[in-house]
Amino acid sequence: MKTDIILLGHGSGGKLGHQLLDELILPILAAGAVTDQNDAAILAAPRGRLAFTTDSYVVDPLFFPGGNIGDLAVNGTVNDLAMVGATPLALSVGLIIEEGFPVTELKRILESMSQAAQRAGVRIATGDTKVVPRGKVDKLFINTSGVGVLEHELLITGKGAQPGDQILINGTIGDHGMAVMASREGLELQSTITSDCAALNGITHQLLQALGRNLHVLRDPTRGGVATTLKEIALQSEVELTLDEASFPVNDTVGGACAILGLDPLFVANEGKFLAFVAADQATHALTLLKNHPLGRQAAIIGEVTGGASGKVLVRTSIGGLRSVEMLAGEQLPRIC
Repeated sequence: MKTDIILLGHGSGGKLGHQLLDELILPILAAGAVTDQNDAAILAAPRGRLAFTTDSYVVDPLFFPGGNIGDLAVNGTVNDLAMVGATPLALSVGLIIEEGFPVTELKRILESMSQAAQRAGVRIATGDTKVVPRGKVDKLFINTSGVGVLEHELLITGKGAQPGDQILINGTIGDHGMAVMASREGLELQSTITSDCAALNGITHQLLQALGRNLHVLRDPTRGGVATTLKEIALQSEVELTLDEASFPVNDTVGGACAILGLDPLFVANEGKFLAFVAADQATHALTLLKNHPLGRQAAIIGEVTGGASGKVLVRTSIGGLRSVEMLAGEQLPRIC
């Protein structure tokens, strides 16, 4: 490209717009695939049911330890498909770019998106780019939509929790939210907190293949964290959950940062973690499987479904008491995804 910043003309659909597509966006995101720039991508129709999801990403700052808005957008949409047991097939990418945004930064973000898509085994099939005047958007917003296929007859939803189920998580909690917050606020910590941003379709596919109908719920605890996600599941399934505070896997630096800021790690966002509700007699098998995967080394059983028709989430504290967990009334950490 002949300019080092994005101009309004790059969103006009004219010569500059085609230059942006042909010289920067398509060479990176199309990954060598033939692109004839029609109004829609043509996908082969697989057997089975389709899953479809969409999400928008407005994280601030755009770059943070462990990732950036680009791989966050790809991984987040891949994970939403994985949480219903779907195999991701293709994504769309919508870019809303502020005039004056550096081309070098856009290139880094696009390359991260391409690499994340390749790691997840998903194709970026279509997209759209808009450029808006300075001050009308904060640097860059990204929308990603995804389609996947369910090649099985299982129904994995938030309504699937059953009394006796064990609740597993594949690793430490709060890493992403605190990585973004520490970077945004310039917190000086003894060690860097790194986002857990990752695609989870590989590890959840293994769990699904191994457990089948003994896997009842999958959910990624993003905004609102583990606590909010579990409260949603308890309400959807009309069950009571009891968690064991001593079993929560929390990185020491994350825990320390949360203590400084007065935050509860249970309510801090994650982008590479998922909760699994598993039949009690399969919990040990599931935990072993998770620990044998690179994204599950610190997996743990953190609680169980202890009753029906309640919607309560209780935490057994380190001193033996019980406290109730409710959803946050507002946004604890804005713009973390």
